[in-house]
Amino acid sequence: MYVEYSVPAKRRRATPIVLVHGNYQNGTAFTGTPDGREGWADIFLRRGYTVYVVDQPARGRSPYTPSVDGPANRIGTAQIERLFTAPKSTSSVPQAQKHTQWPGSGKPGDPTFEQFYSSLQPTVTAPGDQIDATARAALDALLAEIGPAVLLTHSRSGTFGWEVADDLPDLVKAVVAIEPNGPPFYDPAPADGKTPEKMARPWGPTYGPLTYDPPVSDPADLAIARESVAEGADLTRCWLQTGKPRTLPHLSRIPVMIVVGEASYHAPYDHCTARYLSQAGVPVTFTRLEDRGIHGNGHLMMLEKNNAPIANLIADWLDKRVR
Repeated sequence: MYVEYSVPAKRRRATPIVLVHGNYQNGTAFTGTPDGREGWADIFLRRGYTVYVVDQPARGRSPYTPSVDGPANRIGTAQIERLFTAPKSTSSVPQAQKHTQWPGSGKPGDPTFEQFYSSLQPTVTAPGDQIDATARAALDALLAEIGPAVLLTHSRSGTFGWEVADDLPDLVKAVVAIEPNGPPFYDPAPADGKTPEKMARPWGPTYGPLTYDPPVSDPADLAIARESVAEGADLTRCWLQTGKPRTLPHLSRIPVMIVVGEASYHAPYDHCTARYLSQAGVPVTFTRLEDRGIHGNGHLMMLEKNNAPIANLIADWLDKRVR
């Protein structure tokens, strides 16, 4: 796994931040924006944090070997518009109508769109547990090398954060999950509201094993049910544990912040991840940006026009919890 790092001239925080990008992307998601503004890596650096930026295994500057990593595919422009850059006109998620923060039209031909599109990577199509095992091992090795750190994950890498924190609870000092892969167990229900036939994340918030108390050797032992009524309008009904919940004892020692944008396709369901973790004894700060006066953000908030106040909101939270 390729890793680059920057150390501030005036290092005010002892604990560094490891930035882990999401699907189809690479570390440039944090080193700048497609319209030429400063990225989160520099903003955290200025706040006094040493910053590590990775390219996930088989992405960017981390070698991709088809015979080992398996086939890969690219994301198309229509999906980019719907999920990231122009959801207001293309997404069926009600919250998408509030999207205002993408720089430019979000459509092919716009210079910012073209710059963003050119930065995207093919993504391996291996099963989720295989992808997680590879990234989990690489991030475990990184923390073993650099020592205690904050993990900041985005989207698909969200599962890596829970897994690495479970593996190395003494080295992970906080997890900041930006719209993490989820919700627990099943992908969001289709339009007919029926439960998908196949469970996506059998360990709850992850594809790979987690440490539960009482112990779980087979994730099928987790007793779960879907809530009968959603928490609010336009929100997904969550899958939660039933009876006396099993806890996640390793994660229960680690402060967690989950951040979701007002206009993102994650807005209907990221609260389910927060609720599941809280039920399992994990100290979670669940933050909807609109509740903090930050409006109009989609899934790629680190690239959007107001990326700086979001980074500073995260740094303010970290300043109170890590050295």
